[in-house]
Amino acid sequence: MGAVLFYHLTRDPAPVTMGVLLEKSLGAGWRVGVRVKTAEQAAAFDQALWKGPNDRFLPHGAAGGDMDADQPILISPEAEFPNNPACLMIVGGADVDPAEAEAYERVWVLFDGNDGDAVAFARQQWSAVKSAGVKAQYWSEDSGRWEKKAET
Repeated sequence: MGAVLFYHLTRDPAPVTMGVLLEKSLGAGWRVGVRVKTAEQAAAFDQALWKGPNDRFLPHGAAGGDMDADQPILISPEAEFPNNPACLMIVGGADVDPAEAEAYERVWVLFDGNDGDAVAFARQQWSAVKSAGVKAQYWSEDSGRWEKKAET
């Protein structure tokens, strides 16, 4: 069973943190599904990831193409990912089902700490994950570097 890691973004925008986590995932040999709320968000994150950390390209695609199953990183508003990912990243206010943690090595939930609605939604997700008995971690960058602040 995997864990759900909540990343409270207060310094860097989502694409920056996504790039770092995605690069590490690819380095571990993991494929990743990135769930967004809308097709418009998928297109925006697709564009943002063209330049990954340290100006390196992250091989990825937005769902809906002929090569979806071959993508190391696939961005989609859908629940299913044809690229058979080992990990799932949730961004842009998309929802996570606590049961998904069993299907993935790791699930990340990235949320904008400067948006009150996003924080409230992340708290609801944290409660749902915790109530389901799924291992969860809360990470914060308030100090200038990522620190684990809570764990269930």
